[in-house]
Amino acid sequence: MSISNDDVIAMITEHIPNAKVTVEGDGYKYLAHIVSEAFQGLNTMKRHQLVYAALNDAITSGELHALTIKAYTPEEV
Repeated sequence: MSISNDDVIAMITEHIPNAKVTVEGDGYKYLAHIVSEAFQGLNTMKRHQLVYAALNDAITSGELHALTIKAYTPEEV
């Protein structure tokens, strides 16, 4: 069982409001590009933890197998 790209986007934006999110995935591997003010002042690890927290249920259920995260502040893009 896998999760759709739109589902991944919805989970991230629910947890990180006002984030601009794009997701590419094939049902197994996913690449998420996220731009948010919420990442301001956070290092890469903390940014990834914030995203993983949004997707925790899908990860623990096995719906989301592999995720690459690109997380930026608006000033970094």
